[in-house]
Amino acid sequence: MMLPVAILAGGVASRLRPVTEKIPKALVEVAGKPFVFHQLEWLRGEGARKVVLCVGYLGDQIREVVGHGQQFGLAVDYSFDGEPLLGTGGALRKAMHKLGKDFFVLFGDSYLTCSLQDVERAYFKAGRSALMTVFKNDGKWDRSNVIFRDGRILRYDKKKSSSEMQYIDYGLNVLPASVLLAPELPDAFDLGDVLTGLSERGELAGYEVNQRFYEIGSHDGLKETDEFFSRRRK
Repeated sequence: MMLPVAILAGGVASRLRPVTEKIPKALVEVAGKPFVFHQLEWLRGEGARKVVLCVGYLGDQIREVVGHGQQFGLAVDYSFDGEPLLGTGGALRKAMHKLGKDFFVLFGDSYLTCSLQDVERAYFKAGRSALMTVFKNDGKWDRSNVIFRDGRILRYDKKKSSSEMQYIDYGLNVLPASVLLAPELPDAFDLGDVLTGLSERGELAGYEVNQRFYEIGSHDGLKETDEFFSRRRK
């Protein structure tokens, strides 16, 4: 059975205001249905069976709409962030008892088209602490933040870019629970900082995908993603 999937869907989505004043980003309508529906349908088509939604802002609404996932052929569970907010890393650590030893991590505002099975195989074959999918971006859709070579992430940094960075974090990672249990980590922390540390220690494998990603983190991204699904539906 394929590894479980954690979807980080707890953000307040301030860049999408006023759309997200009364609904969470996961429920923003894209081509006639809530965005999270597109994600769950893709995951089921890729062979996923178990999904844990890490929710926070208006998370009860997501649970009411998605339920336990039967309509998607999935088993969907929830992990609520609570107060104080735990950050993406802390939210995953809180959900670990529902995810198990190894799991995928997907961001709640991105839609991907890569093969989950290929990514999972690459993770186990690489034999490193974690795996990040990357796309050769060349700064086109967002600022490139990865130096990738020969199946390894030599440098990942969302805060400090360099001319060597031609790739971007594609938005899908595979992690073992152990990387989130380091004693030096605070209660609240960002997953990106953990991944940066792994890259610095040579422990982060990379897997290149060739299809672009879509996102609804901004109004421009939402419009483009809606157009993508509308074209595909036709």
